[in-house]
Amino acid sequence: MALEQSTTAGETRTPRPAHRSTSTYTALAQRVREAGLMRRRLGYYWRRITTLVVVLAVLATSLQFIGDTWWVLLLAPVVSLTLSQVAFLGHDAAHQQIFSTPKWNALASRCLASLLGGLSHGWWLGKHNLHHAAPNQIGRDTDINSKVLAFHPEALEGMGRTHRWLLTHQGFWFFPLLMLEGFNLHVDSASALLRRGAMKRTHVDVLMVLGRWAVYATILLLAVSPGKAAAFVAIEVSVFGVLLGGAFAPNHTGMPLLARGAKLDFLNRQVLSSRNVGGGRLVDFFMGGLNRQVEHHLFPSMPRPNLRLVQPLVRAHCAEVGIPYTQTSVTGAFAAVVTHLNTVGLAGRRQNSCPLAAQLRS
Repeated sequence: MALEQSTTAGETRTPRPAHRSTSTYTALAQRVREAGLMRRRLGYYWRRITTLVVVLAVLATSLQFIGDTWWVLLLAPVVSLTLSQVAFLGHDAAHQQIFSTPKWNALASRCLASLLGGLSHGWWLGKHNLHHAAPNQIGRDTDINSKVLAFHPEALEGMGRTHRWLLTHQGFWFFPLLMLEGFNLHVDSASALLRRGAMKRTHVDVLMVLGRWAVYATILLLAVSPGKAAAFVAIEVSVFGVLLGGAFAPNHTGMPLLARGAKLDFLNRQVLSSRNVGGGRLVDFFMGGLNRQVEHHLFPSMPRPNLRLVQPLVRAHCAEVGIPYTQTSVTGAFAAVVTHLNTVGLAGRRQNSCPLAAQLRS
């Protein structure tokens, strides 16, 4: 089907047909099940888990081999890249994508997130579930809340004059701020673990996170001086933040926002608020499959490798029922992020909020 350009450079959206059919999400889900696309892909996931564990072991050994030299810092971005892939696998397990039972998926997700990644599984799962339930909805989606940036005009209310002035070109601050996202994730995770009763099985997360950092620090300090170890961690966490933030931000930022209390059916809610990012296998790798965000939000428990296979079905269904399906390039996605953030920062007035939100308010 021919595509038409949207108002954001690089984005394409399927046009609305003249007549809406009676097809629903239920009909789409039935087609997907009949195509076998919800079946587990254990071979795929075991290969990735095994590979990542081996790579981490090789990196730990390499640190000892290189020894106490500044050249060891060259390994820090490689560790970041490996840990970002661990985080993506933890995300998949949390969505029940890997194993057939919730128990094994929960165990895998906790081990990947807390024991290998050093982040509280319970903290992340809670906020991520809120995001999936109400993506881009003001007051519900915690992913559009920030102490530094304003993702929607309401976020500007109550801010001081200096902060509002700094946000007028906040889109350009987005990229350097990504370097702090890794530190922010670890601080928020630790803060959640210190709040008793904030989530279930906190003690398990605490033991895993503390154990992970103890092993990490021991490996580093056996190889290099404390100063070099601190520099290594700083680089690793910074690059980790860039990789994760760069994988999550383009998926929803700049897409329609929903007003507080707005009601929308599941299919429209998930598709309208999500953006796919094209670019082939390399983009799939660096974004952990989250570049197919529309399909992931419609079928969160679908194994990651099947998202590519279900995409034609979803796209055709959206065209059939008249729901715009958005896909863009990597550069187009980040351009949309910058444009949206700058627009919000410059506006700061309710009438400049997203058209969908204004329509739903009326």
